[in-house]
Amino acid sequence: MDFSAVGAAIGEALTVASIIGIGGGVLLGYIVGVIPGLSRSVAISIAIPMTFYMTPYIAISFLIGLSKGTAAGSAVSAILLNAPGEASSAATSLDGYPMAKQGKPRTALQIGLIASVLGDILATIILIFVAIPFARVALLFGPYEMAAILAFALVFIAGLSGGSLFKGLAAGGLGIFLGTIGLDNQTGLPRMTFGYAELMDGMPLIAVAIGTLALSEMFIQSEKLRLERASMAVDMKNAADDHITWPIFKRIMPTILRGTGVGTFVGALPGLGPSVGSFMSYGMAQRAARNPEAFGKGEPKGIAASESADNAVIPAALIPLFGLGIPGNVSAALLIGAFAIHGITVGPLLLRDSPELLYSIFAGMILASIIMLALGWFGLMVFAQITRVPPHVVIPIVIFFCLAGMVLQGYGTFGLIILMAFALLGYLMKKFDYSFVTFLVAFIITPMLELNLRQSIILSRGNWSILLDRPIAVFFIACTLIALIMLAWRTLKIGKPAAGAPATD
Repeated sequence: MDFSAVGAAIGEALTVASIIGIGGGVLLGYIVGVIPGLSRSVAISIAIPMTFYMTPYIAISFLIGLSKGTAAGSAVSAILLNAPGEASSAATSLDGYPMAKQGKPRTALQIGLIASVLGDILATIILIFVAIPFARVALLFGPYEMAAILAFALVFIAGLSGGSLFKGLAAGGLGIFLGTIGLDNQTGLPRMTFGYAELMDGMPLIAVAIGTLALSEMFIQSEKLRLERASMAVDMKNAADDHITWPIFKRIMPTILRGTGVGTFVGALPGLGPSVGSFMSYGMAQRAARNPEAFGKGEPKGIAASESADNAVIPAALIPLFGLGIPGNVSAALLIGAFAIHGITVGPLLLRDSPELLYSIFAGMILASIIMLALGWFGLMVFAQITRVPPHVVIPIVIFFCLAGMVLQGYGTFGLIILMAFALLGYLMKKFDYSFVTFLVAFIITPMLELNLRQSIILSRGNWSILLDRPIAVFFIACTLIALIMLAWRTLKIGKPAAGAPATD
């Protein structure tokens, strides 16, 4: 490790501009997270256009800070309203809301905040010590290895999409199809552009992200305006014993460490996401507890387990991103777009070409965690009041930023039409339970997969025996085939009628 680069990175992270940028991202993320229905992916997709005039380091750190703040802020609405800011905080509401109703809302919020910050910092430290060696090894990979890894990632994500396997494969297939639009990277001929010069570089990632994530979510939330949630709000009374104590902290600390481990493991695997990590951690904490029946009734360990894992997923998802250029979840996928805006190729080449930037991002992530703790602790009452903002005020503001962000990209009317088309697509995918995560990740991975696959075919001249000298590529090809067989078996098993059940025509 270059210690001079590390020192320079720490110095850059502590500049006034850096602190303002990262702090602004955390603050904005906290506000967005507190509002039910606005997830971190929605926040990032809207905020990417804001980074146009920032330096690459501040832009990426701003977005990562935004992601961290959103994850911590979503616990506020989960605890005070029983309405999680996003799905990954649903497990937090299982014990957070009952504890708040018992007259200890501050205690529940402080437990969630401390678990979030500790899980985030520990996972960031793991990222620093794992991503750099991982990237050094990945620098040795050629097009054969990258093509095999990307193919495995596509199959793996499709299999973990949840719900119907066919819907997951359909969403992934649509993402692959749309990812091939634009100039052919070998012949230079346009493909499926229909004469539109705006599509020569492919479908704009910002339009796809904002449309399928942010704008479509506003359509969904508009349908829920009739639901009255104000009556569920918890009063923030000034009780003398309503605060976290040292015995409570000691009691939840092992749970936080376990949740951090679970979240880090889940985050490092592409496609699983924070919801899987938080519920998995919650289930493990309940099974390990002496009194599992206390869970769901205001158990502090339940809050700690969910929040530590939820926030640990965010840094851990950057391990495959910085190591291989493969996004671990939707938020990491959106960061690829931010890197591209600033002319940076994310992946192992980032360590070789811009090590100072990578170290600065790591330092900025630690700083974001510290700022998150300070903002959350001292701004507790302020953020609690944001839960009172009615959705009919929030939705028009978010829609305006979605449209403004697309206009700032320079696509004009054509970009707005593309944006609305993907908003409708995202709305239908969410309504009919198609995995937009699989769709978005497949859309981003496809150009990289096609490029490496074509390079492999050209270099090998169609001779498959060359793979015998590429054990890593053979290993991932074997993993892909095994995954396909397991997916096919699972599909046949699910579709097979139960014993005694009447056959269908």
